Amino acid sequence: MCGIIGYVGSKETDVTSILLEGLSKLEYRGYDSAGIAVLGSEGNIKLHRRAGKIANLVATVEEDVTPELSTLGIGHTRWATHGRPNDINAHPHPDCTGGLTVVHNGIIENYAELRIELQQEGHSFQSDTDSEVLAHLIERAYFGDANHDLVLAVRTALQRVTGSYSIGVVSNEHPDLLVGARCAGPLIVGIGEGEQFLASDIPALLKHTRRVLILEEGEVAVLRPEGVKLMTLYGTEIEREPTTIDWDTEAAEKGGYPYFVIKEINEQPDALRRALTGRIRDGKLRLPEMERIEHSGLLKNIQRIIVVACGTSFHAGMIAKYAIEKWARIPVETITAAEFRYCDPIVGPDTLCIAVTQSGETADTLVGIRQAREHGAPVIAVTNIVSSAITRLADAVLYLQAGPEIGVVATKSFVSSVAVLYLLGLYLGEQRGRITAEQMSEFTGALEILPEQIQRILDHANSEHDSIEPLAKRMADTNSMIFIGRGVGYPTALEGALKLKEISYIHAEGFPAGELKHGSIALLDEHTPLVAVATASHVYEKVVSNIQEVRARDAHIIVVATEGDERIRQHADDILYVPATMEVFSPLLASVPLQLFAYHVAVARGCNVDQPRNLAKSVTVE
Repeated sequence: MCGIIGYVGSKETDVTSILLEGLSKLEYRGYDSAGIAVLGSEGNIKLHRRAGKIANLVATVEEDVTPELSTLGIGHTRWATHGRPNDINAHPHPDCTGGLTVVHNGIIENYAELRIELQQEGHSFQSDTDSEVLAHLIERAYFGDANHDLVLAVRTALQRVTGSYSIGVVSNEHPDLLVGARCAGPLIVGIGEGEQFLASDIPALLKHTRRVLILEEGEVAVLRPEGVKLMTLYGTEIEREPTTIDWDTEAAEKGGYPYFVIKEINEQPDALRRALTGRIRDGKLRLPEMERIEHSGLLKNIQRIIVVACGTSFHAGMIAKYAIEKWARIPVETITAAEFRYCDPIVGPDTLCIAVTQSGETADTLVGIRQAREHGAPVIAVTNIVSSAITRLADAVLYLQAGPEIGVVATKSFVSSVAVLYLLGLYLGEQRGRITAEQMSEFTGALEILPEQIQRILDHANSEHDSIEPLAKRMADTNSMIFIGRGVGYPTALEGALKLKEISYIHAEGFPAGELKHGSIALLDEHTPLVAVATASHVYEKVVSNIQEVRARDAHIIVVATEGDERIRQHADDILYVPATMEVFSPLLASVPLQLFAYHVAVARGCNVDQPRNLAKSVTVE
C-alpha cells in the first residue's frame, strides 16, 4: 500500500512542488521512503529519492540549487514489501537508459523469474524491489516490438505480470504523456484544464481538481494535457463519465469515512488478499520466505513451538495454536511476551519461536525473542513493517502486507496476522507430511474466498439492513460485557472484548465458554450483556448449552452465528450472522461484526475512535 502522484501539463510549471505536496497528502499510505522523477529542461529525467519521511525528500530537493519548471513528473511514497527501506529501493525506478521511470503500488508475484529472464538479456538491476522489474519489462517492449510507443510498451509488459499493481510511467521521449494502469490496486485520474493528474488516492488531487476518473481492474489510462483516454490492457477503448468529489481534505484522507478505524475495517478484504497474494496459487502453497530457514535445517528437529506476542497479536497467536497443532501435530504454547521474558522459558534448538508483532518494534516481544535466540531457538517473525527490529532477529520473516494502519487499535493487521499464521501452519503441516495435496487444495480454496466473504459482511453492514449499528446504540450505556467462545471461538471472544474496551472504555472480558460456570457467571445479570461466538463447529452444542446457562440469569444475549442457523434464534436476543467456512478459519469472519460492534458503540459514546486514551500504536517500552 503505497502513494502515487503524477502530473502532465501543456505549460511548464513547478511540477516538483505539485508532486511533493501530493505526496504529503498520501504519507499515511506509506512513510518509509519517497521519491520523485521530473522531466528536466535538457530532456533528462531527474530523480530524487530518500529513505524515511517525506520531509527527508523535501530537504534533498531543496539542496538542488537549480530548481526548474517542467511539464511532466511522477512521485511515490513507499510502504516496503520487497527490499529494505533505503535510498536505492525508493521509487521511482529507472530503466537501464535512465530515460524511462516507473512508480508502483502492489506486489509482483512472478518478479523473481522475470528478473532472472531480464538479467540474462543484459538488464542491470540496482534495487532489491519487485517493482524495478516493471521498469525493465517496459524498457524491453519500448525499444523492441512497441517501437517507442510508450502506451503499447506498458500494455505489452503488463501482460507478462502476475500479481497486483497500480503504476505510473513516464519517458523523456514523451514530455506530454503520462501512462497509468491498475490491477487490484487503487488508481485515480484527476481531470484539469490543460493538465491531468494521476494518484493512488483522492487527497492528492483535491487542491487541483474535483473531477476524477476511477480506474477499474485491468484498465490503462493515457494522460495528455488535452485529455484522458481509458482502455483495456489489450487496447479496447473505454468510455466513462468523470465523477465529482465533494469531500473535504480531511475526509478524503479517510476515504470519505469519519474515522480511520472504520476505513481500515472496510479495507480488510484487500488486506487479506494481499496477505494471500503470491502465497497461494492453483491450490498450492508457496512460501519462498521460508526457503532459507528450511535449507538451513533449523526446522528438522523442532519438537515444540512457542508463539510470543502481545495484545491483539497474542490473540492471533492463540488462533494459530489451534491451527498448527491440528495441521502439523506439533505442540504449541502461546505466551504473552511480557511473561515470556521473566518466566525462565525452556527453549533451545528444538523449540521454534514465532514472534508476532504488527509494528516489529514491540519492546516486550523483542526482549523475549533475544532471550530465545541466546538459547539457540530458531525464530520466525510475523510483522507488517519491513526492516523493523524484529526482522533483524529472525531466521525467516513473513510480512503481513496489510499496509499502513493509522487507527491505534488493530483491525486489518489482526486479520492479516491470522491469515499469515494459517499459511505458516499449513506450511509446517505439509513439511511434516501431515497434509495431503488434496487437503491443501481444500484449505487454500477456503482461504481464497475469505476476502469475498468478509466483503459480504461489510456490504450488509453498510446497507439499510444493517443490524450492528442499531444494536450498538442500544448497548452504548452498558457498563460491562462478557464475551465467550470455545475452540477457536475463545480467542475470537477475547479479541472482541479487547476491541470493545479499547475504543469504547466499557469493561469487557473474554472467557472460555465452559469456564463461565466456574465463577465468572456471578457477574451476569440483566444489566450485563453477553456476546457468544457460536459459529458452526464441533463444539457448537456445548456453546449453546453455555448460552442457556446465561439465559437463566436474565442477561441480554448477542450471538455471532453462521448463516442459515435458525435454531440459534431461540437462544439469542440478537444475532450477527457470518458466512459459512471451515471451523478453523471462522475467526476471520466472526471478528468482523465484533469490530463493527465495538466501533459503533464507541461512536455512540462520543469516544475518540482513532486515538483511544492511554494507548499507543506501537508499545516500545517494557
